[in-house]
Amino acid sequence: MSPRPATPLLDTVNVPADLRRIAESDLPQLAKELRAEMIDAVSLTGGHLGAGLGVVELTIALHHVFDTPADRLIWDVGHQAYPHKILTGRRDRIRTLRAENGLSGFTKRTESEYDPFGAAHSSTSISAGLGMAVARDLQGGKNNVISVIGDGAMSAGMAYEAMNNAGALDARLIVILNDNDMSIAPPAGAMSAYLARLVSGRTYRSLRETAKQVARKLPKFWAEKARRSEEYARGFWTGGTLFEELGFYYVGPIDGHNLEHLLPVLKNVRDTVDGPVLIHVVTQKGKGYGPAEAASDKYHGVGKFDVITGAQAPAPANAPAYTRVFADSLIQEAADDEKIVAITAAMPSGTGLDLFGEAYPARTFDVGIAEQHAVTFAAGLATEGYKPFAAIYSTFLQRAYDQVVHDVAIQKLPVRFPIDRAGFVGADGPTHCGAFDTAFLANLPGFVVMAAADEAELRHMVRTAAVYDEGPISFRFPRGNGVGVDMPERGVELEIGKGRIVREGTKVALLSFGTRLQSCLAAAEELGAAGLSTTVADARFAKPLDEDLVRRLAGAHEVLVVIEEGSIGGFTTQVLHFLAREGLLESGLKVRPLGLPDIFMEHAKPEKMYADAGLDSAGIVRTVFSALGQTAKLVRK
Repeated sequence: MSPRPATPLLDTVNVPADLRRIAESDLPQLAKELRAEMIDAVSLTGGHLGAGLGVVELTIALHHVFDTPADRLIWDVGHQAYPHKILTGRRDRIRTLRAENGLSGFTKRTESEYDPFGAAHSSTSISAGLGMAVARDLQGGKNNVISVIGDGAMSAGMAYEAMNNAGALDARLIVILNDNDMSIAPPAGAMSAYLARLVSGRTYRSLRETAKQVARKLPKFWAEKARRSEEYARGFWTGGTLFEELGFYYVGPIDGHNLEHLLPVLKNVRDTVDGPVLIHVVTQKGKGYGPAEAASDKYHGVGKFDVITGAQAPAPANAPAYTRVFADSLIQEAADDEKIVAITAAMPSGTGLDLFGEAYPARTFDVGIAEQHAVTFAAGLATEGYKPFAAIYSTFLQRAYDQVVHDVAIQKLPVRFPIDRAGFVGADGPTHCGAFDTAFLANLPGFVVMAAADEAELRHMVRTAAVYDEGPISFRFPRGNGVGVDMPERGVELEIGKGRIVREGTKVALLSFGTRLQSCLAAAEELGAAGLSTTVADARFAKPLDEDLVRRLAGAHEVLVVIEEGSIGGFTTQVLHFLAREGLLESGLKVRPLGLPDIFMEHAKPEKMYADAGLDSAGIVRTVFSALGQTAKLVRK
């Protein structure tokens, strides 16, 4: 063991080339320093901590053995990529993580040449890696392609589709299965490490190839017996039979925190791989930080926290969180209706279904990271008279659009879709922004599409969805806390396709869909102070549209501003289509749509994002004055 250097090793590493000059015996010390740096940084920024802590040694080993960025290193999802960012020239900016103009919380191609593929949605790394490997082969290249995927992400069908394709192509691709939940098999100490080195080494692979040549000369029956015997013997020790059947050469499991085990295996695979290889690495989520190791979620996602105690800053308590309101309301409805069941795609706490599961464990289904399956599973339940609530984030529901169309909408099945994280999500940025659900659902025949303006309206919409049985129905709500309105003890059933007038006026009409209603009310106060009497309406429904309400607003006001937290093609499009069809745009009415801009907006504080999009009260006031050909004179208390 070489003496510990006076200068911290991490200070000598700016890019992976620097890391490759460090002696292997000093890498455990580098791991300690890297882990400490990550903990300190995330304590200031918040973010995904547990997954990154679990791959510190693996990250160091990969960059030490492989020639990144020429060798492509792809991190699935990106939750675990913070150590990678520190080692790839971004340490000086790591404390800007998830802040406006700062580093993304995920891998991002425009951020670094060491991020060959942008991520944030899971289970994409093997498909992307295979594409890169095939492109390399078409160009006659020799570089390595390594995809790192977690055991949770391996629950998605897309991962197996990619592996099946890679096996069929016999592509030279390395997949690292980061098993941080010991969900497949634990490493069996020294024997496991020895076997992993053995089967990944050149000698074993050469002997195996010789045996294959001999087996080819045997009668077919005995050749097949020999092949299966060899795979069985290796699978007996390793558990790799499934991956072998998909065409991958399996190595592992090995201890992902033991560099003496990791480094020789990675070198062997680097130097001898001639087809698809899967290395099964077992790690501990939250490794090396006591509070994370002790927490049930291993500090998967955290706010700012105290490094010494691990205590996180408390969330504001001025109003209940929308997710909690949804969960409590669904539990309330399920108490009176045994047909209500709930489905989540690996996001029980994020959707509030962990609470529902505590109350009704037999009626709660976590299907893993498999949104497509979740939707068709819900459709199957609906055919048998059950009332499935498929609670999926807006940004993840995109992954199951074919199933929404083909398996639910065409068959008019009453699947309920609670859509969390609608609109801007702040620090998680464009990959998690709930921009498109209204647009891609409201264009489907027979779909009921709702948006809650506040937490009380959300409770009403849960009730409405629970009793509606004519076809598919959705309701969207944002991340974060409600606005502090009085809460009914129980939701009431809304009349399908009917909105409400919240404030009466005569000159300007603001028609809101979703939680921008509060900004509309604030804008109405400012417009009223400027002499512009303003009506504020809550549409509640994008489909079926409240045509009587729209007709009334268009006929009685000079300006109509339509506001939503969604993309072009959503609620405002429904309104404009109706106005055009009715000839109401020819009456001199000044109509202005306000929605999310036609760009992927980068991460920032939500209030800043709303202001930049013109969806705060000041932006609404500016839009009204612009429509009237005036300059906005903001009147603020």
